[in-house]
Amino acid sequence: MQRNLHELSNTVHDILILGGGIYGAAATWDAALRGLSVALLEKGDWGGATSSNSLKIIHGGLRYLQHADFKRMRESIRERMVLMRIAPHLVHPLPCVMPTYGHAMKGKEIMAVAMFMNDLIGFDRNGLSDPQKHLPAGRVISKRECLELIPGLEENGLTGGATWYDCQVYNSERMLLSYLHAAAQNGAQFANYVEVTGFITKDNRVLGVQARDVLTQNDFEIRARLVINNSGPWVNQTLGLLQNESAGRKVLLSKAMNLILRRQIFPKFAVGVPSKFEFKDSDALINKGSRLLFIRPWRGRSMVGTTHVPYHGEPKDFHVTENDIQEFIDEVSAAYPAANLSRADVAFFNGGLLPMEGVNPRSGDVRLVKHYIVRDHEREHGLAGLLTVVGVKYTTARDVAQKSIDLAMQKLVVPFKPSVGAVTPVYGGKIARFEEFLQSEMRRKPHGLAQNLVKHLIYNHGATYSEIFKHAAENSAWLQPLGSNTEVLQAEVIHGTREEMALKLADVVMRRTELGSAGHPGAEALQACAQLMAKELGWDAARANQEIAETEAVFVPAKG
Repeated sequence: MQRNLHELSNTVHDILILGGGIYGAAATWDAALRGLSVALLEKGDWGGATSSNSLKIIHGGLRYLQHADFKRMRESIRERMVLMRIAPHLVHPLPCVMPTYGHAMKGKEIMAVAMFMNDLIGFDRNGLSDPQKHLPAGRVISKRECLELIPGLEENGLTGGATWYDCQVYNSERMLLSYLHAAAQNGAQFANYVEVTGFITKDNRVLGVQARDVLTQNDFEIRARLVINNSGPWVNQTLGLLQNESAGRKVLLSKAMNLILRRQIFPKFAVGVPSKFEFKDSDALINKGSRLLFIRPWRGRSMVGTTHVPYHGEPKDFHVTENDIQEFIDEVSAAYPAANLSRADVAFFNGGLLPMEGVNPRSGDVRLVKHYIVRDHEREHGLAGLLTVVGVKYTTARDVAQKSIDLAMQKLVVPFKPSVGAVTPVYGGKIARFEEFLQSEMRRKPHGLAQNLVKHLIYNHGATYSEIFKHAAENSAWLQPLGSNTEVLQAEVIHGTREEMALKLADVVMRRTELGSAGHPGAEALQACAQLMAKELGWDAARANQEIAETEAVFVPAKG
């Protein structure tokens, strides 16, 4: 993975994809697997916005039952299994528990039916040979068992609970990078920190884009037979660069937030607790009257999510405020007082922008867009050479990418080649049986590494974790952790800088490694990381200090 702007600008690509979030990365990979010439541009860093800020649950769509949306459930269940197959080091089973109250919409009887339907619709969920990826059937549990699993629950009206299995992604940033590595191996070209400043059009056809290197401010052009706008929250701004009225209806945005807590409230499973705040979903056939808040274990901490409120500003101005955090703490505390949460428990916060249909005029609740959108601008507005994709969730990004490339091949009028993305491992994903591979490598202790460090590398890099070791031939000290409170190796910083286009300190701290994605890593590790990158990229002391200051600011919410 090398950033080569000269090669990008001197090639006429089959497809040019705008936006390096999970949807753009997956589409780039799918197109490259089919033998298409594909390029990808990202105005910031890979996955630097919403794609990095999720609850990291790969879910089978249990909640779609209340809409009787069985098609969407099947898509989610299929993709859940696909992701376990192609990225076994990153996607793992996650047991979930939810209490039931009374005998109506939140009752045990309804959940028994839901568990049955979920297993029926997901009849093929255990189609993988790896036993570590097995998802047991859902079931209802007694009141006593529910209280044992979730101590401190409100007991008034409690009738029991339900348990089922979904999946979680260990490191969503590494998932995206695994797509990019695999795409590069199949000939894709891409560059981060390249902003699109305009479209090149002629005779009602898009021929490419005008672009600017954010780091040098140099302008250049990139040509392609087809452009796919995958710019996520920036979709309106990207279409606004067109010189005609082809943008169409604007996508409305909502502000989503998750919290990362310093402690594990539930170490072994995710818990869904009903919010005390009323929620009305006008599209639901079965309306429970409140939304679920999920508290889930993640890397020795807890993640809590998700809250949604309307957002009316520009994507570049998005931020999480202290008020946002405190209001969400209050909501979680009301739903589950036994958590005994305070602001001091919050190690970090995730925030992103998701498409919404609008706001319920009676309750003020956000109505999220439920189905992805693939827009053909030639069919809608007579502007050929441009597609726009609006995704709605992380779980189905690969599937939506596949569908968008299917359409792209039709528009390009080339011999159709079906996608093999559902059965092709991503970079690092060639592992037949994850637990056997993990235990074998931990016993082997390559380069004398402690078992916890080997485990850390495998969970982040999978079968290709030994690529990190090649840097040790230059300096064996790079196989030491960055500090006393982290398992991230110095070699991972070198690898991210040399092999994965990390150009700023935050790129490594937040996305190439797991150093800062669960909270501030500490001054020692941050300083060590900055020093390594400074040597690699030629930063002077002032630039290194600036990078540290910018990264420190990531962990500080805005006032308000």
